[in-house]
Amino acid sequence: MRIIAGKHRGRRLAAPSGDLVRPTSDRAREAVFNILAHGSFAAAGPAYAGARVLDVFAGTGAFGLEALSRGAKDAVFIENSRAALSVLRRNIAELGETGRTEIIAADATQPPRALAPATIAFLDPPYREGLAAPALAALAAAGWLADGALCIVELAAKEDLAAPADFAPLDERRYGAAKLAFLRFRLR
Repeated sequence: MRIIAGKHRGRRLAAPSGDLVRPTSDRAREAVFNILAHGSFAAAGPAYAGARVLDVFAGTGAFGLEALSRGAKDAVFIENSRAALSVLRRNIAELGETGRTEIIAADATQPPRALAPATIAFLDPPYREGLAAPALAALAAAGWLADGALCIVELAAKEDLAAPADFAPLDERRYGAAKLAFLRFRLR
């Protein structure tokens, strides 16, 4: 697994051994960032440019670190596995991104109150455990999402996501065993 583009292009990311995390394939991650840079979400340039990014169920931190490499302002990572947190800290340090990142060791379905909302959120929960919708609702309730935030959720290809209230489904793409759902958050 590697950073695909930007200032850290080609840099490898470590991952915990075993099946503790299921990193998003480079191909699927590249597709997401191409959509964010050139698709309908990129009206005034790449959606991630200057963005405050939230990487939830962060694992290796690949989504957030890719966003930083491509021009995001900063990134917050939420993860609760000790082994994944150790690898995440190492990946951030090896890329020299400790000054633009924050790690929250927490359950994404019960996050602490946010200090500042994110404009883009990546969620990569374990497949088929039904965590995506509760995490989205909890993140919104705790102030982690700005009004109009774009949320990208990775699910198993045959897994469905019932979007919580205040989340409008925008698009859905399949990449091998993965499905990526794009949603827009709106405050009431």
